[in-house]
Amino acid sequence: MGKIAFLPISIGSGFIAGAVARKAFAAVWGVVDDEEPPKPEHRDVRLLKLVAAVALEGLVFSITRGLVDHGARHAFARVTGQWPGEERPEEE
Repeated sequence: MGKIAFLPISIGSGFIAGAVARKAFAAVWGVVDDEEPPKPEHRDVRLLKLVAAVALEGLVFSITRGLVDHGARHAFARVTGQWPGEERPEEE
């Protein structure tokens, strides 16, 4: 039941994480380079610079999304008393 009730919160926090991650990536890229980050659809772009931009963007988005999701789960658990997910990773 907790997982179903958490679904709208998860979706909302995903949108928030995306917005925060976009701003964070722009700030980090501003330290790396004065130009806008290259995108795969740009024709004249150095491959190394594209790889760096895509890797950095993925890193920032993944970290931001993970932290926001974990925080939303903690807030949900404080309010409802139920953790919406697994308590810990499964052992291999």
